[in-house]
Amino acid sequence: MNPLPFCIALRADASFKSGIGHVVRCLSLATALRDAGVRPVLVSRRLGIDVAKLARRANVDLIELSAPPDGFETADLVPHAAWAGIDWFRDADETAQVLRGQGCVRVVVDHYAFDARWHRRVAAALQVPIAAIDDLADRTLDVDLLVDHNLNNDIRVKYATRIDASTRVLSGPRYALLSPSYASLKPRDAGDSVASIGIFLGGVDAAGLSLVALRACREVAGYQGPIEIVATSANPHLERLRALSSAQPLTTLIVDAPELSAFFVSHALQIGAAGGATWERCCAGVPMLLLVAADNQLAVVPQLVACGAATALSAEASRDVRQVGMQVKEILNDALHRQEMASCARVLVDGVGARRVALSILGYTLSLRPAREDDADKAHAWRNHPLTRAVSRDGRTIQLETHLQWWHHTLEDPARYLFIAQVGCIDVGVLRLDLDGDRAEVSIYLDPSYTGLGLGPWLLRAAQRHAARELMLRSLTADIRPGNRASESAFATAGFSRGDPYWTWEPKLK
Repeated sequence: MNPLPFCIALRADASFKSGIGHVVRCLSLATALRDAGVRPVLVSRRLGIDVAKLARRANVDLIELSAPPDGFETADLVPHAAWAGIDWFRDADETAQVLRGQGCVRVVVDHYAFDARWHRRVAAALQVPIAAIDDLADRTLDVDLLVDHNLNNDIRVKYATRIDASTRVLSGPRYALLSPSYASLKPRDAGDSVASIGIFLGGVDAAGLSLVALRACREVAGYQGPIEIVATSANPHLERLRALSSAQPLTTLIVDAPELSAFFVSHALQIGAAGGATWERCCAGVPMLLLVAADNQLAVVPQLVACGAATALSAEASRDVRQVGMQVKEILNDALHRQEMASCARVLVDGVGARRVALSILGYTLSLRPAREDDADKAHAWRNHPLTRAVSRDGRTIQLETHLQWWHHTLEDPARYLFIAQVGCIDVGVLRLDLDGDRAEVSIYLDPSYTGLGLGPWLLRAAQRHAARELMLRSLTADIRPGNRASESAFATAGFSRGDPYWTWEPKLK
C-alpha cells in the first residue's frame, strides 16, 4: 500500500536538561504512524544532542530548528519554559513555518515547555488539530487528544484543570510508546539467581547515576558477576564511566546501542532511571531497581512500587553509593521478591502501545476491504477472545473447524457481506452485513488489542457509507446485548437510534 498523501508532525527536543526520552518515544510513535500508512516528520530544535542520528536510525524525516541564542532567559511561568531555548511564541511560529507545504494534518507535541498558548498558535497557523504527550499535568493543554502512559489512579482528576472535558485521553502503560521490537519481545523467565546485572540510567544521565550504580554493585553489594552498562555519547560523564568500567572485571560498557530490547531481557536485574525506559523493562519482564534522576520521574515511581512492579529509591538516596548498594544487596538476596516484581511488571506493558496511539489518531482513515479465506484464522482469534465473547449474543467459545466452515459459507452467501476493517495496512476488525431486502443487520467486532481507541464509530461509519453508496440500502439495524455500554456508545456516536429491540440507522436522503 502506498503511503497516504499527508504527514503527521511530531514536535520534541532532546537536550542535557530534558534528556532524549521525548524524542525517543516520538520516534516510536512515528514508526507506528508510518506502518499505518502515514508520513511522519519530526521537528526538533538543535539543543546539543544529535537528534539527526536518532532520526536516521528510525528512518524518520527530520526538520531541525535553529539553535537558540546564547544566554536565553525567560520570565514565563510555565515550569519548564527554559527547556525550549527560546520564547514559546517564537518556537510556535518557527514550527508552523517549517511545516507549511508539508501536507501536515496533525501536530503531536511532546514538550514540557509548551502549554495551551503554543497549541492554539500552531493550530491556528496550520489549521490542524494538536495532540499532546504529557505526564506532568503542570500546565494548561489545549488539545483534542492527550496521551499519558504513566500509571494514573484517575486521569481526569489529574488533569482536571488542565484539559477540556471534550479532550480524548489515552491513559496508562497500555499506551507506552515503545519501538516495534517490543511487540514481539518474549519476557525473560525470572530465575533463582542473578547471573548478570544491566544498568541503563537514561540517554543523558546528567546526574552521573551510572557511576553510582556500578560502584554500588561492586563496592557495597559485593556483586562479582557480569555487569553490562548502556550509555550514549550524550552522557557528560562518559569518560569517567569508561575508565571505571575498564578497571572492573566482567564489566562491559555499550555506547549508543541502536536497540535496547535485547539488553533488557539479557539480565536478571535491571538498574535504571524512572523514565520512559521503565516501560521497556516492564515489557521485558525483569525485576528492577529504579533511581530517580529528575523530578518529573516522581510521577510514576510511587505507583510502580505500589503495584509491586519495581523497587525504588528517593532522589537523594539515588545519588548515594552506599544506599544504592544496600538496596541492590537486598534485592540480590530475595529471589521471591525479584520474581514477584517481574510478574507484576510483565502484565503492565505488552509493547503495542505506539501502534494503539497511531490507530487512535488515524481512526478516521479506516476503510473496508472484502474478507478473504486467509482472514479466517485471525478473525477466529478475535472472536474467541474473552473481551469479544463477553459482549456477543452467543458468548460460547467457537471451535476453529466450525468457524472455518462458517467463514467459507459466509463468503459464498450472496445475502451476506463480510469485510475486514483496516487503518492503513493494519487489520483492526470485522464487519458483517446480513441482507434482508433493502435493509441489513450489521455486526462488528474489533481485534481485542485495539479496543478503547475510538475505532468502533469509524468502522460503523464505513459500514454506513458502503450500505448507502454501494448497496443502496434504506437502513441498517443492530442487536446490541443489554449492558454493552461500549457498543451502545459506538453506535450512538455513529448516528444509530436506540429502538426496541434493535438500534437503527437510515441514510439521510438528499
